Amino acid sequence: MAGYGDDSAFSAWLTENGYTLPEGAPSPAVLRNRGSQYIDAVYGSRFLGSVVDPVQERQWPREGAIVNGKLIPSDVVPPAVINASYQAALQEANEPGSLTVVGTSSSAIKREKVGPLETEYQTAASDGTAAGITPLISIVDGMIAPFLRDESLIRVGIWSVGC
Repeated sequence: MAGYGDDSAFSAWLTENGYTLPEGAPSPAVLRNRGSQYIDAVYGSRFLGSVVDPVQERQWPREGAIVNGKLIPSDVVPPAVINASYQAALQEANEPGSLTVVGTSSSAIKREKVGPLETEYQTAASDGTAAGITPLISIVDGMIAPFLRDESLIRVGIWSVGC
């Protein structure tokens, strides 16, 4: 499965942003694939529009995605999505395995009381999904934000889930 972008563009992105891959990092193709898997897994179900072909490998390209009032062509992967996958790939290169977390949010300690001291460790709701333990990269989150449905509108029924 190919990652978003290509190796030469990834290399150019690294250089333009002043980054280098650490010694012993996986190949750029492997890192791009891991970064793309992260983007699709974390954000894919919330992307605007719908996949062009239901059997395509990645969540992009999409059809019916309108961002800032403009329809994104159905044969285009937005540069922000590609660059976000590069950022995730760099995270994976610098901290191998950091894009994947194995665990359960239901086992997270919320409150611990020892004698008169009480400490609360986490505030994430435990809904039985991986949402509470999913690693988030703030810059990636910001880059992807314009391409996501507003879930608060979905919850109150203003937005059609098919959009």
